[in-house]
Amino acid sequence: MTDPTPTPTPAVLNYDFGESVGYLIARVRSTMLNMVNQRTVAELGVTSQQASVLFMVASGKCVLAAELAREYGIDASAVTRLVDRLEKRGLLQRVRSSEDRRAVRLALTPEGLAIAVRMPAIFTSITDKLMTGLSPEEAGFLKSMLRRVLANSGDATQNPPANS
Repeated sequence: MTDPTPTPTPAVLNYDFGESVGYLIARVRSTMLNMVNQRTVAELGVTSQQASVLFMVASGKCVLAAELAREYGIDASAVTRLVDRLEKRGLLQRVRSSEDRRAVRLALTPEGLAIAVRMPAIFTSITDKLMTGLSPEEAGFLKSMLRRVLANSGDATQNPPANS
């Protein structure tokens, strides 16, 4: 029987993940998502993705399914399933637009809004924990650099709020 994994090449063996900006950003993102998910499941009874969607709808940034798909980089069918689950739980509803009958807007129920209003505190406490040891100037510099990285992507829709 042969080993199905070939011996890695020097290019693989010599690549230092610890110095890879992409790897570090991905690890920070993964860590943050896991921390948010632990809190939202424990405190709110929803996943971090569900809570985040409720927050985005409450903020007015994403009131159409297509906007959620763009914001989260997921396909329309995944958004449909996510919205279906939130609607089934009574946290969100689809509302046909009075101006354009083809458009279906997303609206929070009072229960969905109650979850959305708790998200800033969760986001802030997790960010504060992860930024422990950074001065306010360092935190501001990090945010500034990340905004520049997003701007370099060429995605004109990337316009993060100044206080995040």
